[in-house]
Amino acid sequence: MGNIVVADNDLNSLSREQLIEEVIKLRDGIRKHRDSTGHELCWHHPDLWALLPEKTEPQIAVPEWPVFLKGCIRYRTSLDEQQPDAPRTAEGFKK
Repeated sequence: MGNIVVADNDLNSLSREQLIEEVIKLRDGIRKHRDSTGHELCWHHPDLWALLPEKTEPQIAVPEWPVFLKGCIRYRTSLDEQQPDAPRTAEGFKK
Protein backbone atom coordinates (compact mmCIF):
# COMPACT_ATOMS: atom_id res chain seq x y z
CA MET A 1 0.00 0.00 0.00
CA GLY A 2 1.25 3.51 -0.82
CA ASN A 3 2.26 6.17 1.66
CA ILE A 4 -0.58 7.71 3.62
CA VAL A 5 -0.71 11.47 3.25
CA VAL A 6 -0.81 13.27 6.60
CA ALA A 7 -4.33 14.50 5.75
CA ASP A 8 -5.41 10.85 5.43
CA ASN A 9 -4.48 9.87 8.98
CA ASP A 10 -8.16 10.32 9.88
CA LEU A 11 -8.85 7.02 8.13
CA ASN A 12 -7.13 5.16 10.97
CA SER A 13 -9.87 6.18 13.40
CA LEU A 14 -12.84 5.28 11.20
CA SER A 15 -14.92 2.18 11.78
CA ARG A 16 -15.45 -0.39 9.05
CA GLU A 17 -18.90 1.07 8.37
CA GLN A 18 -17.51 4.60 8.17
CA LEU A 19 -14.79 3.44 5.77
CA ILE A 20 -17.39 1.79 3.54
CA GLU A 21 -19.44 5.02 3.62
CA GLU A 22 -16.32 6.99 2.61
CA VAL A 23 -15.52 4.61 -0.25
CA ILE A 24 -19.09 4.87 -1.55
CA LYS A 25 -18.95 8.70 -1.37
CA LEU A 26 -15.63 8.76 -3.25
CA ARG A 27 -16.84 6.29 -5.88
CA ASP A 28 -19.96 8.40 -6.46
CA GLY A 29 -17.79 11.48 -6.97
CA ILE A 30 -15.45 9.66 -9.35
CA ARG A 31 -18.40 8.30 -11.33
CA LYS A 32 -19.95 11.77 -11.62
CA HIS A 33 -16.64 13.09 -12.95
CA ARG A 34 -16.17 10.09 -15.25
CA ASP A 35 -19.67 10.37 -16.66
CA SER A 36 -19.39 14.06 -17.48
CA THR A 37 -19.58 14.76 -21.17
CA GLY A 38 -19.67 17.55 -23.72
CA HIS A 39 -18.64 20.93 -22.36
CA GLU A 40 -18.60 19.59 -18.79
CA LEU A 41 -15.27 17.96 -19.66
CA CYS A 42 -13.60 21.36 -19.93
CA TRP A 43 -14.45 22.57 -16.43
CA HIS A 44 -12.50 22.17 -13.23
CA HIS A 45 -14.39 20.12 -10.68
CA PRO A 46 -14.48 21.64 -7.18
CA ASP A 47 -17.20 19.13 -6.21
CA LEU A 48 -14.69 16.33 -6.79
CA TRP A 49 -12.00 18.15 -4.80
CA ALA A 50 -14.50 18.72 -1.97
CA LEU A 51 -14.57 14.96 -1.36
CA LEU A 52 -11.13 15.26 0.26
CA PRO A 53 -11.05 15.74 4.04
CA GLU A 54 -8.84 18.83 3.91
CA LYS A 55 -10.86 21.91 3.10
CA THR A 56 -8.70 24.29 1.13
CA GLU A 57 -9.38 26.84 -1.54
CA PRO A 58 -7.68 25.47 -4.67
CA GLN A 59 -4.98 27.84 -5.89
CA ILE A 60 -5.43 27.53 -9.63
CA ALA A 61 -3.41 29.40 -12.24
CA VAL A 62 -5.36 30.44 -15.31
CA PRO A 63 -3.38 30.26 -18.57
CA GLU A 64 -3.37 33.22 -20.93
CA TRP A 65 -5.94 32.81 -23.73
CA PRO A 66 -3.59 31.62 -26.50
CA VAL A 67 -2.01 29.02 -24.21
CA PHE A 68 -5.42 27.99 -22.89
CA LEU A 69 -6.88 27.54 -26.37
CA LYS A 70 -3.83 25.54 -27.46
CA GLY A 71 -4.44 23.23 -24.49
CA CYS A 72 -8.14 22.90 -25.41
CA ILE A 73 -7.20 21.93 -28.95
CA ARG A 74 -4.68 19.38 -27.65
CA TYR A 75 -7.27 17.95 -25.26
CA ARG A 76 -9.86 17.66 -28.02
CA THR A 77 -7.27 16.06 -30.31
CA SER A 78 -6.49 13.50 -27.60
CA LEU A 79 -10.20 12.61 -27.48
CA ASP A 80 -10.08 11.91 -31.23
CA GLU A 81 -7.06 9.68 -30.67
CA GLN A 82 -8.42 7.86 -27.61
CA GLN A 83 -12.11 7.76 -28.51
CA PRO A 84 -12.33 7.95 -32.32
CA ASP A 85 -15.77 6.30 -32.40
CA ALA A 86 -17.37 8.48 -29.69
CA PRO A 87 -20.56 10.20 -30.84
CA ARG A 88 -20.13 13.82 -31.89
CA THR A 89 -22.41 16.69 -30.95
CA ALA A 90 -22.85 20.24 -32.17
CA GLU A 91 -24.64 21.24 -28.97
CA GLY A 92 -23.38 24.53 -27.62
CA PHE A 93 -22.45 25.37 -24.06
CA LYS A 94 -25.41 25.94 -21.72
CA LYS A 95 -24.96 27.81 -18.49
